[in-house]
Amino acid sequence: MNHRIFHDREEAGWMLAERLRGLPLHDPVVLAIPRGGVETGAALARGLEGELDVVLSRKLRAPHQPELAVGAVSEDGGVYLNDFADAVADAAFIEAERQRQVAEIASRRMRFRAVRPPADVRGRSVILTDDGIATGATMIAALRTVRAAGAKEIIVAVPVGSASRIAAIRPLCDRVVCLQQPEDFQAVGQFYRSFAQVEDERVVELLARVAEEVSARGRWHGSSAKTGPAVETAVRTTHEG
Repeated sequence: MNHRIFHDREEAGWMLAERLRGLPLHDPVVLAIPRGGVETGAALARGLEGELDVVLSRKLRAPHQPELAVGAVSEDGGVYLNDFADAVADAAFIEAERQRQVAEIASRRMRFRAVRPPADVRGRSVILTDDGIATGATMIAALRTVRAAGAKEIIVAVPVGSASRIAAIRPLCDRVVCLQQPEDFQAVGQFYRSFAQVEDERVVELLARVAEEVSARGRWHGSSAKTGPAVETAVRTTHEG
């Protein structure tokens, strides 16, 4: 089956902005899941002329398979477990992994909040984004946190995702925009030409840069979105809820 290969996370973010620009967003803020999601989120925020912030949910890694998420923990300590978690990890392992990831969240919070205090999402359109959705655990943990914070509406916007996990996420938010849900989905990275690891320093740089741009132009008033480089308006295998 044909599917799109994005050049990089930034291109994917600009393409998401093209899809979202016609929606009646209210004072939008993009919340990105670090680290890769911040590259996507920065372009998306620029395209919508909205703010950029992070939401610090972390996956709980499976034993001997660190790329597989058995679940996730959010910044407020809430835990979400995938339905297969019990089959691959016992309670003691999950608790130890939860503690490791909570410590990592605390460390990243100190770094990221030094340049970007938490955005107030109350009464606003919140766009939750990542560079893709595989198990969906970190996104679901993030959704729970944002819903509790009083957002006016929550839109999950991602370049690519597993169809089954997108279906699981859809009831938890107000809208899902996913540019493609390929049948041969195996991992997020297979849909990018450039999928290098994103370091914390890059996250800090993007948060600071977008904050400066928002400050320079003043509060967002729904003006027309900017167009980024190499944006294609037609995407194959497009699904939107």
